[in-house]
This record gives sequence, structure tokens and C-alpha cells, in this order.
Amino acid sequence: MPAPSNLLKSMASDAKQQAAMRKQAVHGFPRLSSTSKALILLPVLLLAFIYLIVYPKEFELQALMSSCGQPPAGIYTTANGSAPFSTTVHAYARKPDFRLLIGILTRADFYERRHLLRMVYGLQLASPDLAAQIDVRFVFCRLYKDDQRVLIPLEILTHGDIIVLDGCEENLNGGKTHTFFTAVASLYADAPYDYVMKADDDIMFRLPELVASLGAMPRQDMYYGATIPCGSMDPSKGYMSGMGYALSWDLVEWLAGAEEVTKGRIVGTEDKMTGEWLRLGGKGKNRFNAKPAMYDYPLPVPVDSCSHAFVPDTIAVHRLKDNPRWAHALGYFNFTAGLKSSKFYKFDA
Repeated sequence: MPAPSNLLKSMASDAKQQAAMRKQAVHGFPRLSSTSKALILLPVLLLAFIYLIVYPKEFELQALMSSCGQPPAGIYTTANGSAPFSTTVHAYARKPDFRLLIGILTRADFYERRHLLRMVYGLQLASPDLAAQIDVRFVFCRLYKDDQRVLIPLEILTHGDIIVLDGCEENLNGGKTHTFFTAVASLYADAPYDYVMKADDDIMFRLPELVASLGAMPRQDMYYGATIPCGSMDPSKGYMSGMGYALSWDLVEWLAGAEEVTKGRIVGTEDKMTGEWLRLGGKGKNRFNAKPAMYDYPLPVPVDSCSHAFVPDTIAVHRLKDNPRWAHALGYFNFTAGLKSSKFYKFDA
């Protein structure tokens, strides 16, 4: 066994060696000065800048992926922007060309018709090729029956696509259209649309064709639809048929406060009154007639020239008063083309 003095010397020697090793390690990785750090970081930042310039789409993709959980407001989005469980909301991959609100003026008791319309427009809005944001809302006056006060809130909770106008009793020509436009100007003042369309509940719009047509229209002082009388193709005369017509947002705002032209002219043939308001106010100078692509359902014996046979470039078909007419129109335009064969159903030819 070594002497205690020799053991102490050995331990001291080991400690000196370890200290020397630590010192060498420190000196082997010297601290960098600010200049040295800058020289190292500069090439890295330069490479990142070049990558951003040369491959900008990579950054757009990352932004898109990070925002895909926030779909834009669409036909079935709720008031707070969330999508109900029973619907599919199309998430736009790019900014839409324009925003359109379609207000379908209907009655609270027409539950089956709203169900059909949700299917017709929901299928079209699911297309990734639709270049505009379209929101469809069902509009009726204040509820007046006990069952409505339960069933309508259920619809709102499920679909979030209903507007109840508190300023009117349900009516046909008693001012509902004026109440609708006035309410829209207030409800959407913070997020205005480019166009607002009033539509009947017996009209079928082909949304891609409507978007293509409206996309070429001005965003100001614009009045769009199918001219009345039926035989006229001149939009500067008469007015637009109530089947469905669109106003640019500036006209909706103007109409909401234009008492000088609407006072005493609210009750009556409402779509004719809209044309009268614009005429008296010197508004709607950009007028566009969508006929013959907007027309009434083809009757065996047409009662007027507003009705004619289906045409391939159809924008809208009106007077679909019952399910057989809806089925005829939807079948002609092949709305069920996406249906795949399955063991769960079979349809006889």
C-alpha cells in the first residue's frame, strides 16, 4: 500500500491534469465575437431570402395548410363562422372573385322546399371550381305559430342559413322585399357583399353559370336579372323579373335610406316597385338582361315568351312549383352525375 504522502501527490497530479484538460477544452472552442457571428449568419439569411424569392409557392402552401381549419362563410356556415356537423363547406384555395348573397324569400312552413334547395345548392357549392363566395339564406317574416317557434330554431341550430325579418308580417306584396334589402344593409354593414340577390323559392340557379355571368358585371350601380315584360330584351325599360335579380351593394345601401323614393311605394307588385325606386332615384344605370338564359319552366303550351325549352347555357329555371318539375330540371342538367354505384341502393331505369 503506497505511503499517504505519495497518495496525496498522485491525487494532486490527477487534479492538475483534469484542470488542464478543461482549460484546453475551453480554449479549443473560443467565444465568437459579434463580427464573427454576423459573418456566419449573413450567408444563412441570404440563402433564406433566395429561397423565398425562388420558391414563394412553398410559403403559400404552408399558409394555406395552417388556415385550412377556418372555412369562409358559405351556404351552411353559422353566424359565428363554424360549420355544422351535417354539412360540407367548401374551403377556397384562393380569394374569391366576388361575394354574393342570395336571399330566398320563402315562408316558414315550407320545410320540404328548404330541404330540397339545400341539397341543390350544397352540391354546387362543394365544387372546388366555383370562383365566387356565395351565401344562400332563407328569408321570412316574423314567426306567428307555436310549432314554428320550435322547428325554425332547430333549423337554425343545424344549418345557420335563416334570416327572420322582425319588421314584417308574412306577405306577398306587402313590403317584404323592401324589408329584406333594408335588413341586409344593416346586418352585413361590417362585411358587405359585392352583390345581393333576391330570389323566389321556386327557382333553380346553376351557380357556375351565374358566377360566370355576374363576374363580368360592374361592382357599382348594377341591376341584373331577366327583363319584364317577357317579350322585351331591353333592360333599360321595365324592370327585372322577381324570379331572381341582383343589386350591387351600393344600391342596397342606398335603398335602405332612400325614403324620398320608397315612401308610399312599398306596398304593391314588389319587383315592379324595385324598378320604380331605381328609376325615380336615377340609380341602376348599369342594367343587364340575362335572358334567354333565365326563363320559366317549359310548359307544353307556353303562356308567354318567358317560358321556353331547356337550353345548355341556362343560368336559372323558374316556376318549379312541384317535385316533378324539380326532378325534370335537375335530371336534364344531370345533377346526380356524381352518384357512384353501391350495394346499398339500386335504381331501375
